[in-house]
Amino acid sequence: MGIHVIKMPDIGEGIAEVELVAWHVKIGDMVAEDQPLADVMTDKATVEIPAPVVGRVVALGGEVGQVMAVGGELIRLEVEGEGNLKPGGDSPPAKAAAAPAAAQPAASAPAQAAKAEAPVPVAPAKPAPAAPAQPARQAPAAVARQPGDKPLASPAVRKRAWDLGIELRYVHGSGPAGRILHEDLDAYLQGQGTGGQARGGVAYAERNDEESVPVIGLRRKIAQKMAESKRRIPHFSYVEEIDVTELEDLRASLNQKWGATRGKLTLLPLLARAMVVALRDFPQINARYDDEAGVVTRYGAVHIGIATQSDGGLMVPVMRHAEARDLWSMAAEIVRLAEAVRTGAASRDELSGSTITITSLGPLGGIVTTPVINHPEVGIVGVNRIVERPAIRNGAVVARKLMNLSSSFDHRVVDGMDAARFIQAVRALLEQPALLFVE
Repeated sequence: MGIHVIKMPDIGEGIAEVELVAWHVKIGDMVAEDQPLADVMTDKATVEIPAPVVGRVVALGGEVGQVMAVGGELIRLEVEGEGNLKPGGDSPPAKAAAAPAAAQPAASAPAQAAKAEAPVPVAPAKPAPAAPAQPARQAPAAVARQPGDKPLASPAVRKRAWDLGIELRYVHGSGPAGRILHEDLDAYLQGQGTGGQARGGVAYAERNDEESVPVIGLRRKIAQKMAESKRRIPHFSYVEEIDVTELEDLRASLNQKWGATRGKLTLLPLLARAMVVALRDFPQINARYDDEAGVVTRYGAVHIGIATQSDGGLMVPVMRHAEARDLWSMAAEIVRLAEAVRTGAASRDELSGSTITITSLGPLGGIVTTPVINHPEVGIVGVNRIVERPAIRNGAVVARKLMNLSSSFDHRVVDGMDAARFIQAVRALLEQPALLFVE
């Protein structure tokens, strides 16, 4: 038997370090060739690291959230044959030494220390039968409940919790699979320092729990990106109200006629088309600014970033060459990119290279937003919700569908007058949608 050390591979593009965001194996697991070992993140792309050989995990090279250098040790496997670790090589990570000690709780402290000093943390063959001694671990343990998960509890427990004014999502369940028992309700009340007052008397029990959430993985990247954008870019925002009544009528007609064969259109492809047309006269807005080199690069191609919410956080996949796409091609690409982001399948190329960004909160869009520019771009356009309101047209009060566009620009590159003229050009195109197709 030998030890095979797997090092952090060179993912390319000059990347020197990555963040470890997930382990798919633990010490003692047997892994097959090409089995996923860990996920690492670089910029906003998550990369899966597979096993190049068959073996048993004897050491992990880092904790989730740790930044690791390319070429650093990721994991050690016990393999058939000699492995690639020469005798007298580097000592294993500290995490490897903890595994044999944890597997033998009856061992003395000196024995554990001796194992920690061993050059190769290969577990002896005989302790393997100790596995049956693990029934104690079968006892119900705390189950991490994700936001939105429904707590498990019997109808009787739910009725009692209702009567006591207890929200079950805050109660630790000690039953199988985290099921909440009557004893858990008693423990919760005792921990809160209150008795079982009925709902009609005293209100809900006090809560004094706290939770520390490490900012790692995608959330860390988002935080760094947002901080960099706000620190480096002097933002200014411009908001304009747009009458989208005719635009929505056109969209409804197009969907009714071709929705079944070409796919449904949302507002975003129409907005993207308006931006493509308007940017022809405002090339300084379809640009990226390298502030360190002092160079603004203006692009003929319009690569539109589509801000997309995923379970992990906000990501910006890129719809490339929007200037060469029709409405249905844009709509299909937006759907494809959104699905890739939400399933974690978006590639690094799909998450980089945008020249201007659209952001939308859909029905949660509110009245006004102040979107943050996607550095190093110089402009971003945000969609707010559509509201039907009374408006005066030709001296009469009529119902119209109105929507605000909230945009932000880099004041180092884009003057306020140019930004206003650009948004007014977009407004004219959306309020008279026939102009979107006039060349």
